[in-house]
Amino acid sequence: MTDAESPQRPWGFVEVLAEERDHKVTRITITPGGRLSLQRHQRRWEHWYVVKGSATATLGDKKLKLSAGASVDVPVKTVHRIENTDSESFVLIEIQRGEYFGEDDIERFEDDYGRT
Repeated sequence: MTDAESPQRPWGFVEVLAEERDHKVTRITITPGGRLSLQRHQRRWEHWYVVKGSATATLGDKKLKLSAGASVDVPVKTVHRIENTDSESFVLIEIQRGEYFGEDDIERFEDDYGRT
């Protein structure tokens, strides 16, 4: 199993719920203090639905406060990040749509964990 296939990430966990040719559905858990890299994708659009907790999302030049029940669309080529500054885990369902879902479609601009 490669790092990309492992459910463990430095900021939490990813569980693939479904994957087809044109979409992928994951459950993402971000532990307290964890944050995803500031990133964008060239080949996929994302939709986030918050299940539990609260976090701050960067979406382009906007900062959004997310909590349970919120949903957000992340268009292709939009710079984005989620940061959990809360004391409990943050959980969301992510629906990816597009033609390609590989880890090499992640263009990282800032990463706390030294990934490129």
